[in-house]
Amino acid sequence: MEDRILTNIEYTRINAGVTRASERTVSEIGLSILVNNRHFTTAMIMATMEKEFVIGHLFTQGAINSIADIESVTIKGDTAEVTLPEIKHSDKGTPTIFSDLKVCKEDIFDSVKAILKSELFIETEAVHSAGLFRPGAEAICIAEDIGRHDALDKVIGYGLLNNIDFSQTLVASTGRQPAEMVRRCCQANIPIIATKAVPTTLAIDIAKNAGLTIAGLVRGNTMIVYTNPDRIE
Repeated sequence: MEDRILTNIEYTRINAGVTRASERTVSEIGLSILVNNRHFTTAMIMATMEKEFVIGHLFTQGAINSIADIESVTIKGDTAEVTLPEIKHSDKGTPTIFSDLKVCKEDIFDSVKAILKSELFIETEAVHSAGLFRPGAEAICIAEDIGRHDALDKVIGYGLLNNIDFSQTLVASTGRQPAEMVRRCCQANIPIIATKAVPTTLAIDIAKNAGLTIAGLVRGNTMIVYTNPDRIE
């Protein structure tokens, strides 16, 4: 891994005795996003796929409706400079999912297994993963970050950059699924989100109303489908 992603740190281990040791851990950066030369936000992320993150974040925050709304994105160190013809302000609430996608249960199991193979997590236990998949558990993009929502923004940004039809995809994500994760999927028109963990009650309510399928506690060959189970065969 590059030094920008992993940094060697020294620490003290206390068990039967006291031992000095060192290991690599994930580095965190503050990425400042400037839109039309004005500060939009500073995001604490892992320094990978910064362009995809910026595009995905602008989209999930309602500042853009599509990749066509962006004139340019330039990453300079820990600053992202974005030029937009105009900054949109989303006040339409949570969009409804429009998709005829149905997948088999094996696609759910295989997608979650795919994002749990992160070598970075195995070494550090400090990252979340998100993956965008086509039916058949074909991986379009798998991204990692310190926050689960940032990893999701990265795969959504990748999809926007590559003109992916989100209505024919599913997302797998590590960690619990609160409302902010469900809203991101609805914003992108991704009809299914799967996780080894669980959603919150607000996330379930939003997903039910929007037509999003949440498959939680996906472990081995079992799962709980919390909302709209008709998408999983």
